[in-house]
Amino acid sequence: MKRAIYPGSFDPVTNGHLDVIERARKLFDEVIVAVAHNDQKQALFSLEERLELLKTSIGNIDNVRIAQFDGLLVEFAAAQSASAVVRGLRAVSDFEFEFQMALMNRKLNSDVETIFLMPKEEYTYLSSRIIKEIARLGGDVSSFVPDVVAKALGNKFKR
Repeated sequence: MKRAIYPGSFDPVTNGHLDVIERARKLFDEVIVAVAHNDQKQALFSLEERLELLKTSIGNIDNVRIAQFDGLLVEFAAAQSASAVVRGLRAVSDFEFEFQMALMNRKLNSDVETIFLMPKEEYTYLSSRIIKEIARLGGDVSSFVPDVVAKALGNKFKR
């Protein structure tokens, strides 16, 4: 079975994330969407909220599973018997950081490959950070995120 990990903070999940998940699930027998627990980042949504938003947004797709992880990604990938890590690239600005991470992951575990996927053009400008800022300022984010996420953002930033 070819299994891949699609890691991220997903704070919150966007339509761009969902597009990458859809692309990845066509390439692999199973995709594990791995929500990172990172004490170094101040997340808007708790780990539990992010997991629930992803589960609700994705629904029941046979070959997609949601999981949480902390620690080294390559160790999580090995524990899950995953042969690949999927990363989304929106723009050239993403590439340098992602390239460095991919090379470091290869040094840590050469059995885990990194696969870069580009989202549809209409999602290349999306980022969770920008969406949170729009929501915080009272803007409409409904075309950028699933309905459940738009509602959750509205609840976080009630005026």
